[in-house]
Amino acid sequence: MLLVDDDPALLKVLGALLTQAGLTPHPASNARDALALLARRPIDVVLSDVRMPGMSGLELLAEVGRGWPDVPVLLMTAHGTVPLAVEAMKAGAADFVLKPFDREELLFSLHKALLRAQKEPEPTRGPGKAPDGLFVGASRALADVQSLLARAAVGTATVLLRGESGTGKELAARAVHDGSPRRAGPFVKLHCAALPDTLLESELFGYEKGAFTGAATRKPGRVELAHGGTLFLDEIGDVSQAVQVKLLRVIQEREFERLGGTQTVKVDVRFVAATHQPLEDLVRRGTFREDLFYRLNVVPLWLPSLRERPEDIEPLARHFLDVHAKANGRPPFTLSADGLAVLQSQPWPGNVRQLQNFMERLVVLSDGPHLTGTDVARELSRQPGLAPPLAAAPLPSSDTGTLESRRKDVEKDALVDALKRTGDNRTLAARLLGISRRTLYNKLEEHALL
Repeated sequence: MLLVDDDPALLKVLGALLTQAGLTPHPASNARDALALLARRPIDVVLSDVRMPGMSGLELLAEVGRGWPDVPVLLMTAHGTVPLAVEAMKAGAADFVLKPFDREELLFSLHKALLRAQKEPEPTRGPGKAPDGLFVGASRALADVQSLLARAAVGTATVLLRGESGTGKELAARAVHDGSPRRAGPFVKLHCAALPDTLLESELFGYEKGAFTGAATRKPGRVELAHGGTLFLDEIGDVSQAVQVKLLRVIQEREFERLGGTQTVKVDVRFVAATHQPLEDLVRRGTFREDLFYRLNVVPLWLPSLRERPEDIEPLARHFLDVHAKANGRPPFTLSADGLAVLQSQPWPGNVRQLQNFMERLVVLSDGPHLTGTDVARELSRQPGLAPPLAAAPLPSSDTGTLESRRKDVEKDALVDALKRTGDNRTLAARLLGISRRTLYNKLEEHALL
Protein backbone atom coordinates (compact mmCIF):
# COMPACT_ATOMS: atom_id res chain seq x y z
CA MET A 1 0.00 0.00 0.00
CA LEU A 2 1.40 3.39 -1.05
CA LEU A 3 1.00 6.32 1.41
CA VAL A 4 1.54 9.81 0.00
CA ASP A 5 1.63 12.92 2.24
CA ASP A 6 4.02 15.81 2.76
CA ASP A 7 3.55 15.58 6.55
CA PRO A 8 6.19 13.13 7.90
CA ALA A 9 4.43 12.83 11.26
CA LEU A 10 1.18 11.77 9.58
CA LEU A 11 3.04 9.31 7.37
CA LYS A 12 4.52 7.73 10.50
CA VAL A 13 1.11 7.51 12.22
CA LEU A 14 -0.55 6.05 9.13
CA GLY A 15 2.28 3.58 8.63
CA ALA A 16 1.96 2.31 12.19
CA LEU A 17 -1.83 2.05 11.87
CA LEU A 18 -1.67 0.06 8.65
CA THR A 19 1.12 -2.19 9.92
CA GLN A 20 -0.98 -2.94 12.99
CA ALA A 21 -3.86 -3.84 10.67
CA GLY A 22 -1.66 -6.35 8.83
CA LEU A 23 -0.93 -4.18 5.79
CA THR A 24 2.45 -3.23 4.31
CA PRO A 25 2.80 0.55 3.89
CA HIS A 26 5.27 2.22 1.51
CA PRO A 27 5.57 5.95 2.34
CA ALA A 28 6.26 8.77 -0.12
CA SER A 29 6.52 12.45 0.81
CA ASN A 30 5.35 13.76 -2.58
CA ALA A 31 3.59 12.66 -5.74
CA ARG A 32 6.77 12.35 -7.82
CA ASP A 33 8.29 9.92 -5.34
CA ALA A 34 4.99 8.03 -5.30
CA LEU A 35 5.06 7.58 -9.09
CA ALA A 36 8.64 6.39 -8.88
CA LEU A 37 7.63 3.79 -6.28
CA LEU A 38 4.73 2.65 -8.47
CA ALA A 39 7.14 2.14 -11.34
CA ARG A 40 9.49 0.02 -9.21
CA ARG A 41 7.16 -2.27 -7.28
CA PRO A 42 3.61 -3.70 -7.38
CA ILE A 43 1.15 -1.59 -5.35
CA ASP A 44 -2.40 -2.64 -4.47
CA VAL A 45 -3.83 0.68 -3.22
CA VAL A 46 -2.75 4.33 -3.06
CA LEU A 47 -3.78 6.59 -0.15
CA SER A 48 -2.82 10.18 -0.91
CA ASP A 49 -3.30 13.65 0.52
CA VAL A 50 -5.01 16.12 -1.83
CA ARG A 51 -3.03 19.28 -1.05
CA MET A 52 0.72 18.79 -1.48
CA PRO A 53 3.55 20.99 -2.83
CA GLY A 54 4.16 20.45 -6.54
CA MET A 55 1.82 17.81 -7.92
CA SER A 56 -1.51 17.63 -6.05
CA GLY A 57 -3.39 14.51 -5.05
CA LEU A 58 -5.90 15.04 -7.87
CA GLU A 59 -3.05 15.28 -10.38
CA LEU A 60 -1.51 12.12 -8.90
CA LEU A 61 -4.91 10.42 -9.26
CA ALA A 62 -4.91 11.27 -12.97
CA GLU A 63 -1.34 9.97 -13.43
CA VAL A 64 -2.13 6.70 -11.64
CA GLY A 65 -5.24 6.32 -13.78
CA ARG A 66 -3.19 6.65 -16.94
CA GLY A 67 -0.29 4.44 -15.94
CA TRP A 68 -1.86 1.97 -13.49
CA PRO A 69 -5.63 1.96 -14.16
CA ASP A 70 -6.20 -1.13 -12.00
CA VAL A 71 -4.78 0.51 -8.84
CA PRO A 72 -7.50 2.24 -6.76
CA VAL A 73 -6.66 5.64 -5.25
CA LEU A 74 -8.15 7.03 -2.02
CA LEU A 75 -7.78 10.75 -1.39
CA MET A 76 -7.67 12.41 2.04
CA THR A 77 -7.84 16.05 3.05
CA ALA A 78 -8.43 18.30 6.03
CA HIS A 79 -10.32 20.71 3.78
CA GLY A 80 -13.27 18.54 2.85
CA THR A 81 -15.94 20.16 0.74
CA VAL A 82 -18.71 18.57 -1.28
CA PRO A 83 -17.45 20.00 -4.63
CA LEU A 84 -13.95 18.68 -3.96
CA ALA A 85 -15.27 15.26 -2.99
CA VAL A 86 -17.50 15.11 -6.07
CA GLU A 87 -14.58 16.19 -8.28
CA ALA A 88 -12.43 13.42 -6.79
CA MET A 89 -15.08 10.75 -7.27
CA LYS A 90 -15.77 11.88 -10.85
CA ALA A 91 -12.03 11.74 -11.54
CA GLY A 92 -12.00 8.09 -10.46
CA ALA A 93 -11.09 8.14 -6.77
CA ALA A 94 -12.13 4.95 -4.97
CA ASP A 95 -13.08 6.97 -1.86
CA PHE A 96 -12.61 10.30 -0.11
CA VAL A 97 -11.38 10.39 3.52
CA LEU A 98 -11.51 13.45 5.76
CA LYS A 99 -8.81 14.41 8.28
CA PRO A 100 -8.73 13.90 11.17
CA PHE A 101 -9.87 10.45 10.15
CA ASP A 102 -11.63 7.82 12.20
CA ARG A 103 -9.48 4.68 12.41
CA GLU A 104 -12.31 2.22 11.73
CA GLU A 105 -13.72 4.31 8.90
CA LEU A 106 -10.32 4.58 7.24
CA LEU A 107 -9.66 0.86 7.51
CA PHE A 108 -13.13 0.12 6.14
CA SER A 109 -12.47 2.36 3.10
CA LEU A 110 -9.08 0.72 2.54
CA HIS A 111 -10.62 -2.74 2.83
CA LYS A 112 -13.14 -1.89 0.11
CA ALA A 113 -10.34 -0.57 -2.10
CA LEU A 114 -8.27 -3.71 -1.54
CA LEU A 115 -11.21 -5.87 -2.59
CA ARG A 116 -11.49 -3.80 -5.74
CA ALA A 117 -7.75 -4.16 -6.35
CA GLN A 118 -8.13 -7.95 -6.38
CA LYS A 119 -10.49 -7.74 -9.37
CA GLU A 120 -9.65 -7.20 -13.00
CA PRO A 121 -9.43 -3.60 -14.25
CA GLU A 122 -12.69 -2.34 -15.66
CA PRO A 123 -12.71 -1.86 -19.43
CA THR A 124 -14.39 0.55 -21.73
CA ARG A 125 -18.01 -0.49 -21.57
CA GLY A 126 -19.76 -2.14 -24.44
CA PRO A 127 -21.13 -5.50 -25.59
CA GLY A 128 -18.53 -8.24 -25.40
CA LYS A 129 -16.02 -6.20 -23.39
CA ALA A 130 -16.84 -6.76 -19.72
CA PRO A 131 -14.16 -8.93 -18.06
CA ASP A 132 -16.62 -10.17 -15.45
CA GLY A 133 -18.72 -11.75 -18.17
CA LEU A 134 -21.94 -9.74 -18.31
CA PHE A 135 -21.66 -9.12 -22.05
CA VAL A 136 -19.68 -12.20 -23.03
CA GLY A 137 -21.74 -14.71 -24.98
CA ALA A 138 -24.35 -14.92 -27.72
CA SER A 139 -27.38 -16.44 -25.97
CA ARG A 140 -30.89 -15.09 -26.43
CA ALA A 141 -31.12 -14.46 -22.68
CA LEU A 142 -28.01 -12.27 -22.82
CA ALA A 143 -29.24 -10.40 -25.89
CA ASP A 144 -32.53 -9.67 -24.09
CA VAL A 145 -30.63 -8.26 -21.08
CA GLN A 146 -28.49 -6.05 -23.30
CA SER A 147 -31.56 -4.70 -25.06
CA LEU A 148 -33.39 -3.95 -21.79
CA LEU A 149 -30.32 -2.31 -20.24
CA ALA A 150 -29.89 -0.07 -23.29
CA ARG A 151 -33.53 1.04 -23.08
CA ALA A 152 -33.42 1.56 -19.32
CA ALA A 153 -30.22 3.59 -19.55
CA VAL A 154 -31.69 6.31 -21.76
CA GLY A 155 -34.23 7.53 -19.21
CA THR A 156 -34.01 8.76 -15.64
CA ALA A 157 -36.32 6.26 -13.92
CA THR A 158 -35.19 4.24 -10.92
CA VAL A 159 -33.99 0.76 -11.92
CA LEU A 160 -34.27 -2.36 -9.75
CA LEU A 161 -31.89 -5.16 -10.78
CA ARG A 162 -33.00 -8.65 -9.73
CA GLY A 163 -31.21 -11.95 -9.98
CA GLU A 164 -29.15 -14.53 -8.15
CA SER A 165 -25.78 -13.73 -6.63
CA GLY A 166 -23.01 -13.71 -9.20
CA THR A 167 -25.14 -12.75 -12.21
CA GLY A 168 -23.48 -9.35 -12.68
CA LYS A 169 -25.83 -6.84 -11.07
CA GLU A 170 -23.09 -4.28 -10.38
CA LEU A 171 -21.86 -4.50 -13.97
CA ALA A 172 -25.43 -4.02 -15.14
CA ALA A 173 -25.76 -0.94 -12.92
CA ARG A 174 -22.58 0.50 -14.44
CA ALA A 175 -23.91 -0.25 -17.91
CA VAL A 176 -27.08 1.72 -17.09
CA HIS A 177 -24.98 4.65 -15.88
CA ASP A 178 -22.50 4.53 -18.77
CA GLY A 179 -25.31 4.44 -21.34
CA SER A 180 -27.24 7.30 -19.77
CA PRO A 181 -27.08 11.10 -20.18
CA ARG A 182 -25.43 11.07 -16.72
CA ARG A 183 -22.37 9.17 -17.91
CA ALA A 184 -20.12 12.19 -17.31
CA GLY A 185 -21.30 12.36 -13.68
CA PRO A 186 -20.10 10.16 -10.80
CA PHE A 187 -21.08 6.53 -10.40
CA VAL A 188 -21.20 5.94 -6.65
CA LYS A 189 -21.92 2.54 -5.13
CA LEU A 190 -22.78 1.31 -1.66
CA HIS A 191 -23.09 -2.31 -0.53
CA CYS A 192 -25.95 -2.06 1.96
CA ALA A 193 -25.43 -5.52 3.48
CA ALA A 194 -21.80 -4.80 4.38
CA LEU A 195 -22.56 -2.11 6.97
CA PRO A 196 -24.43 -1.98 10.29
CA ASP A 197 -27.35 0.44 10.47
CA THR A 198 -25.50 3.27 12.19
CA LEU A 199 -22.63 3.24 9.71
CA LEU A 200 -24.94 2.70 6.73
CA GLU A 201 -26.95 5.81 7.57
CA SER A 202 -23.85 7.99 7.88
CA GLU A 203 -22.40 6.53 4.68
CA LEU A 204 -25.61 7.30 2.82
CA PHE A 205 -26.40 10.76 4.14
CA GLY A 206 -23.14 12.01 5.62
CA TYR A 207 -22.88 13.88 8.89
CA GLU A 208 -22.17 17.26 10.43
CA LYS A 209 -19.31 18.07 12.74
CA GLY A 210 -20.18 16.91 16.25
CA ALA A 211 -23.01 14.64 15.11
CA PHE A 212 -21.50 11.82 17.19
CA THR A 213 -18.28 10.96 18.98
CA GLY A 214 -15.44 11.10 16.48
CA ALA A 215 -17.27 13.32 13.98
CA ALA A 216 -14.58 16.00 14.01
CA THR A 217 -15.62 17.55 10.69
CA ARG A 218 -18.46 17.47 8.20
CA LYS A 219 -18.49 14.53 5.78
CA PRO A 220 -20.68 14.26 2.66
CA GLY A 221 -22.52 10.97 2.21
CA ARG A 222 -22.87 8.78 -0.86
CA VAL A 223 -26.14 10.41 -1.88
CA GLU A 224 -24.46 13.81 -1.93
CA LEU A 225 -21.37 12.50 -3.75
CA ALA A 226 -23.60 11.05 -6.49
CA HIS A 227 -25.08 14.47 -7.33
CA GLY A 228 -25.37 14.74 -11.11
CA GLY A 229 -24.75 11.02 -11.53
CA THR A 230 -25.95 7.60 -10.35
CA LEU A 231 -26.11 5.99 -6.91
CA PHE A 232 -26.02 2.19 -6.94
CA LEU A 233 -27.47 0.56 -3.82
CA ASP A 234 -26.45 -3.09 -3.78
CA GLU A 235 -28.39 -5.63 -1.67
CA ILE A 236 -31.17 -3.17 -0.91
CA GLY A 237 -33.19 -5.97 0.70
CA ASP A 238 -30.86 -5.94 3.72
CA VAL A 239 -31.63 -2.34 4.70
CA SER A 240 -33.42 -1.90 8.04
CA GLN A 241 -36.82 -0.24 8.19
CA ALA A 242 -35.37 2.80 9.97
CA VAL A 243 -33.06 3.47 7.02
CA GLN A 244 -35.79 2.52 4.54
CA VAL A 245 -37.86 5.49 5.72
CA LYS A 246 -35.03 7.91 4.95
CA LEU A 247 -34.28 6.26 1.64
CA LEU A 248 -37.92 6.55 0.61
CA ARG A 249 -37.85 10.28 1.25
CA VAL A 250 -34.68 10.96 -0.72
CA ILE A 251 -35.90 8.86 -3.66
CA GLN A 252 -39.28 10.64 -3.64
CA GLU A 253 -38.20 14.19 -2.84
CA ARG A 254 -34.50 14.20 -3.82
CA GLU A 255 -33.70 15.88 -0.51
CA PHE A 256 -32.39 14.89 2.94
CA GLU A 257 -30.54 16.13 6.02
CA ARG A 258 -27.10 15.00 7.10
CA LEU A 259 -26.83 13.27 10.46
CA GLY A 260 -26.73 15.91 13.19
CA GLY A 261 -27.82 18.62 10.75
CA THR A 262 -30.94 20.67 10.14
CA GLN A 263 -30.16 22.07 6.70
CA THR A 264 -32.02 20.32 3.88
CA VAL A 265 -29.72 19.19 1.08
CA LYS A 266 -31.21 18.87 -2.42
CA VAL A 267 -29.65 16.45 -4.90
CA ASP A 268 -30.03 15.40 -8.52
CA VAL A 269 -29.36 11.66 -8.42
CA ARG A 270 -30.53 8.63 -10.35
CA PHE A 271 -31.02 5.54 -8.18
CA VAL A 272 -30.22 2.00 -9.27
CA ALA A 273 -30.81 -0.73 -6.68
CA ALA A 274 -30.09 -4.45 -6.71
CA THR A 275 -31.07 -7.51 -4.71
CA HIS A 276 -31.01 -11.28 -4.90
CA GLN A 277 -33.90 -11.50 -2.43
CA PRO A 278 -37.62 -11.82 -3.27
CA LEU A 279 -38.66 -8.32 -2.13
CA GLU A 280 -42.34 -9.14 -2.60
CA ASP A 281 -42.01 -11.80 0.12
CA LEU A 282 -40.23 -9.31 2.41
CA VAL A 283 -43.09 -6.86 1.85
CA ARG A 284 -45.65 -9.52 2.80
CA ARG A 285 -43.65 -10.38 5.93
CA GLY A 286 -43.51 -6.71 6.88
CA THR A 287 -39.71 -6.40 6.80
CA PHE A 288 -39.58 -4.24 3.65
CA ARG A 289 -41.74 -1.17 3.10
CA GLU A 290 -44.30 -1.57 0.33
CA ASP A 291 -44.09 2.11 -0.67
CA LEU A 292 -40.28 1.88 -1.00
CA PHE A 293 -40.62 -1.29 -3.06
CA TYR A 294 -42.88 0.46 -5.56
CA ARG A 295 -40.55 3.46 -5.71
CA LEU A 296 -37.63 1.15 -6.52
CA ASN A 297 -39.49 -1.16 -8.86
CA VAL A 298 -40.18 1.42 -11.58
CA VAL A 299 -37.98 -0.38 -14.14
CA PRO A 300 -37.39 -3.96 -12.93
CA LEU A 301 -34.72 -5.96 -14.77
CA TRP A 302 -34.03 -9.65 -14.16
CA LEU A 303 -30.51 -10.86 -14.86
CA PRO A 304 -30.41 -14.47 -16.05
CA SER A 305 -28.58 -17.14 -14.13
CA LEU A 306 -25.91 -19.16 -15.89
CA ARG A 307 -28.41 -22.04 -16.00
CA GLU A 308 -30.54 -19.89 -18.31
CA ARG A 309 -27.64 -19.18 -20.67
CA PRO A 310 -25.74 -22.54 -20.76
CA GLU A 311 -24.56 -21.84 -24.31
CA ASP A 312 -22.53 -18.94 -22.91
CA ILE A 313 -20.40 -21.18 -20.67
CA GLU A 314 -17.93 -21.89 -23.48
CA PRO A 315 -17.22 -18.24 -24.48
CA LEU A 316 -17.17 -17.22 -20.82
CA ALA A 317 -14.71 -19.96 -19.86
CA ARG A 318 -12.36 -19.16 -22.74
CA HIS A 319 -12.66 -15.43 -22.02
CA PHE A 320 -11.74 -15.90 -18.35
CA LEU A 321 -8.82 -18.14 -19.28
CA ASP A 322 -7.43 -15.36 -21.49
CA VAL A 323 -8.01 -12.64 -18.88
CA HIS A 324 -6.44 -14.52 -15.98
CA ALA A 325 -3.54 -15.95 -17.98
CA LYS A 326 -2.52 -12.38 -18.86
CA ALA A 327 -3.10 -11.15 -15.30
CA ASN A 328 -0.95 -13.92 -13.82
CA GLY A 329 1.84 -13.71 -16.39
CA ARG A 330 1.15 -17.16 -17.84
CA PRO A 331 1.08 -18.25 -21.50
CA PRO A 332 -2.30 -18.50 -23.28
CA PHE A 333 -4.41 -21.44 -22.08
CA THR A 334 -6.44 -23.80 -24.23
CA LEU A 335 -9.43 -25.89 -23.17
CA SER A 336 -10.13 -29.32 -24.64
CA ALA A 337 -13.57 -30.50 -25.71
CA ASP A 338 -13.85 -32.89 -22.75
CA GLY A 339 -12.71 -30.13 -20.39
CA LEU A 340 -15.47 -27.91 -21.75
CA ALA A 341 -17.96 -30.75 -21.36
CA VAL A 342 -17.14 -31.05 -17.65
CA LEU A 343 -17.69 -27.32 -17.19
CA GLN A 344 -20.97 -27.43 -19.08
CA SER A 345 -22.25 -30.31 -16.97
CA GLN A 346 -22.08 -28.26 -13.76
CA PRO A 347 -25.01 -26.23 -12.36
CA TRP A 348 -22.82 -23.26 -11.25
CA PRO A 349 -25.06 -22.01 -8.42
CA GLY A 350 -22.73 -19.02 -7.99
CA ASN A 351 -23.25 -18.16 -11.66
CA VAL A 352 -20.73 -16.14 -13.68
CA ARG A 353 -18.78 -15.06 -10.61
CA GLN A 354 -18.26 -18.68 -9.54
CA LEU A 355 -17.22 -19.71 -13.05
CA GLN A 356 -14.78 -16.80 -13.22
CA ASN A 357 -13.20 -17.69 -9.87
CA PHE A 358 -12.90 -21.32 -10.89
CA MET A 359 -11.22 -20.48 -14.20
CA GLU A 360 -8.74 -18.26 -12.35
CA ARG A 361 -7.90 -21.16 -10.01
CA LEU A 362 -7.30 -23.39 -13.04
CA VAL A 363 -4.89 -20.84 -14.50
CA VAL A 364 -3.00 -20.39 -11.24
CA LEU A 365 -2.81 -24.03 -10.13
CA SER A 366 -2.57 -25.99 -13.39
CA ASP A 367 0.82 -27.18 -14.64
CA GLY A 368 0.39 -26.61 -18.33
CA PRO A 369 -1.51 -24.35 -20.69
CA HIS A 370 -3.62 -27.16 -22.18
CA LEU A 371 -6.56 -28.06 -19.91
CA THR A 372 -8.24 -31.45 -20.29
CA GLY A 373 -11.35 -32.91 -18.75
CA THR A 374 -9.15 -34.64 -16.16
CA ASP A 375 -7.59 -31.30 -15.18
CA VAL A 376 -10.97 -29.64 -14.77
CA ALA A 377 -12.52 -32.53 -12.83
CA ARG A 378 -9.47 -32.79 -10.56
CA GLU A 379 -9.68 -29.11 -9.65
CA LEU A 380 -13.42 -29.41 -9.03
CA SER A 381 -12.77 -32.20 -6.55
CA ARG A 382 -10.25 -30.03 -4.67
CA GLN A 383 -12.70 -27.22 -4.00
CA PRO A 384 -14.58 -27.84 -0.73
CA GLY A 385 -16.44 -24.55 -1.13
CA LEU A 386 -18.26 -25.75 -4.24
CA ALA A 387 -21.73 -27.24 -3.99
CA PRO A 388 -21.65 -31.07 -3.66
CA PRO A 389 -23.29 -31.71 -7.04
CA LEU A 390 -20.64 -29.51 -8.66
CA ALA A 391 -17.65 -31.18 -7.04
CA ALA A 392 -19.07 -34.66 -7.47
CA ALA A 393 -19.80 -34.36 -11.17
CA PRO A 394 -18.26 -37.29 -13.07
CA LEU A 395 -16.01 -37.05 -16.07
CA PRO A 396 -17.92 -37.32 -19.33
CA SER A 397 -17.92 -40.83 -20.81
CA SER A 398 -19.78 -42.73 -23.46
CA ASP A 399 -22.20 -44.35 -20.99
CA THR A 400 -23.36 -41.23 -19.14
CA GLY A 401 -25.52 -39.88 -21.95
CA THR A 402 -25.02 -36.89 -24.18
CA LEU A 403 -24.11 -33.48 -22.82
CA GLU A 404 -27.55 -32.17 -23.73
CA SER A 405 -29.36 -35.03 -21.95
CA ARG A 406 -27.29 -34.49 -18.79
CA ARG A 407 -27.95 -30.76 -18.90
CA LYS A 408 -31.69 -31.43 -19.18
CA ASP A 409 -31.57 -33.86 -16.24
CA VAL A 410 -29.89 -31.24 -14.02
CA GLU A 411 -32.38 -28.58 -15.15
CA LYS A 412 -35.39 -30.82 -14.53
CA ASP A 413 -34.18 -31.70 -11.03
CA ALA A 414 -33.78 -27.99 -10.25
CA LEU A 415 -37.32 -27.26 -11.46
CA VAL A 416 -38.84 -30.11 -9.42
CA ASP A 417 -36.90 -29.07 -6.30
CA ALA A 418 -38.00 -25.42 -6.64
CA LEU A 419 -41.66 -26.42 -6.98
CA LYS A 420 -41.43 -28.68 -3.92
CA ARG A 421 -39.74 -25.99 -1.81
CA THR A 422 -42.40 -23.40 -2.71
CA GLY A 423 -45.44 -25.66 -2.37
CA ASP A 424 -45.98 -25.60 -6.16
CA ASN A 425 -46.24 -21.80 -6.12
CA ARG A 426 -44.88 -21.02 -9.57
CA THR A 427 -44.34 -17.33 -8.95
CA LEU A 428 -42.15 -18.10 -5.94
CA ALA A 429 -40.46 -20.97 -7.77
CA ALA A 430 -39.51 -18.63 -10.61
CA ARG A 431 -38.03 -16.15 -8.13
CA LEU A 432 -36.17 -18.92 -6.29
CA LEU A 433 -34.63 -20.03 -9.58
CA GLY A 434 -33.89 -16.46 -10.62
CA ILE A 435 -35.95 -16.65 -13.83
CA SER A 436 -39.11 -15.02 -15.11
CA ARG A 437 -42.53 -16.67 -14.89
CA ARG A 438 -42.61 -16.99 -18.68
CA THR A 439 -39.25 -18.79 -18.69
CA LEU A 440 -40.43 -21.06 -15.87
CA TYR A 441 -43.56 -22.06 -17.80
CA ASN A 442 -41.53 -22.69 -20.94
CA LYS A 443 -39.13 -24.89 -18.97
CA LEU A 444 -41.98 -26.77 -17.27
CA GLU A 445 -43.58 -27.42 -20.63
CA GLU A 446 -40.23 -28.53 -22.11
CA HIS A 447 -39.76 -31.07 -19.30
CA ALA A 448 -43.44 -32.20 -19.30
CA LEU A 449 -43.97 -30.87 -15.77
CA LEU A 450 -47.10 -28.80 -16.43
